[in-house]
Amino acid sequence: MNGAQDLGGMMGFGPISIEHDEPWFHAEWERRAFGLTLAMGATGSWNIDMSRHARESLPPGEYLTSSYYEIWTKGVEKLVVAAGLVSREELTSGQSLAEPAPIKRVVKAEDVPAVLARGGPAERSIEQPARFAVGGRVRTRNMHPQGHTRLPRYARGKTGVVELVHGAHVFPDANADGQGEQPQWLYTICFSGRELWGEQADPTITVSIDAWESYLEPA
Repeated sequence: MNGAQDLGGMMGFGPISIEHDEPWFHAEWERRAFGLTLAMGATGSWNIDMSRHARESLPPGEYLTSSYYEIWTKGVEKLVVAAGLVSREELTSGQSLAEPAPIKRVVKAEDVPAVLARGGPAERSIEQPARFAVGGRVRTRNMHPQGHTRLPRYARGKTGVVELVHGAHVFPDANADGQGEQPQWLYTICFSGRELWGEQADPTITVSIDAWESYLEPA
């Protein structure tokens, strides 16, 4: 979706502050927010693409004025309410007001290292052959979906070259909307800086993005 999270190529936000030797967490609540997000994701009440969309769909003013882990926390709040696990009244009061809703599974503390090491592989097998091959020229679709997508605005309607063919992967646009995994071929596409940013861009710059097959058409 064209939300506040899609900032690539936009001007006016100032320089990026680089913190050398930055700690993983700046406060204990951030550590808890991270743990809570992973623990609730492991219940199977939603998938990773739904989780991303919950954060992206925060109101732009709220998104841009929230810190990284504030956004994560607000995303979880939206998800637990949508899944019927917690009511808005319970979030406001900070107390349980009804019997706990059932969940599919619970990750125990001793299992966390193995669960994190396993990750959540998104590669899948499909019978349909890849439409594009390394070296082929493709053009991205000029699309503006209302739901989650992994095609950034700055790379829409642009021509590039296929660098890699990754195999078939879960299609996030469908998965975030509860329409199932609908796996598609995934490619790395390389664009010149001037194709993306115009003739004033540095001619030595290239940008590579991963793009699902339905984002692409032959150039």
